[in-house]
Amino acid sequence: MTITPQWRVAIDTFIEVQAAAGSPTTTQRCRRQHLQHLAARIGVEPWDVTADALTAYAATQDWARETRRGRRATFTAFWAWAIATERTATDPSAALPKIKPGDPDPRPVPDRVYLAALIKADADEQIWIDLAAEHGLRRAEIARIHADDLTHTLLGTDLIVHGKGGKNRRVPLTGPMTRALTDRAQLLDGGYLWPGEEDGHVSARWLGRRISRLLDGPWTIHKLRHRAATRFWVAATGDPYAVADLMGWANLNMVRTYVQQPTDRLRAIVHAASRAHA
Repeated sequence: MTITPQWRVAIDTFIEVQAAAGSPTTTQRCRRQHLQHLAARIGVEPWDVTADALTAYAATQDWARETRRGRRATFTAFWAWAIATERTATDPSAALPKIKPGDPDPRPVPDRVYLAALIKADADEQIWIDLAAEHGLRRAEIARIHADDLTHTLLGTDLIVHGKGGKNRRVPLTGPMTRALTDRAQLLDGGYLWPGEEDGHVSARWLGRRISRLLDGPWTIHKLRHRAATRFWVAATGDPYAVADLMGWANLNMVRTYVQQPTDRLRAIVHAASRAHA
């Protein structure tokens, strides 16, 4: 499917404005992708899109709830910019229904799946798996690791993680991970630890696909982050602030989304209340 010149100029200009506002490159890339998908399928020029046409387009897409929320946010920002710059006087995205976040459904990758993936993985993939499963990094954060992000402290080595929204955080590294990343940084003599063609480093999507292929069943690298969050929660004896700091969340509600609450206490209550215990 082709994208018309008018759509292409509109998208390019919108993304330039996003960049000028300091929007992270990951967000810019995501929004460009959203708009290009729309432009190739909507069948009219950007300023001719009606509320009915945009709603019909969204209705035909087989998107998950969070995907719909992300697309709606992109369309809202795009037409708000268009109105502000007098490219159009109408906002078709206003007709799109607001979508509530889904109920928390933490699904950490089981240990058997995690360990089997490590056995099948090559050296790089093993590092990526453990950065997600034991350190809580997103796939985009793994792809962007630079030699300069390794910071040695009196207590060990921290990794400066470049998170969503341009927010950085420090994540302490385990001994094996410190050695693995340090060795790679020395091997490459600095720079991105996994060089590639996406702003100098490998693509997060490509990296994620490689890991997902190693996980038996319907698991993804993102669910390895659920594993990390759950294990952080247990190790922190239920301290949500520590978990949020390590995972890069400003909203503590994210803890409920990612952490699968241990059932040992609930199990003990059930057994204690059972007639079999009497």
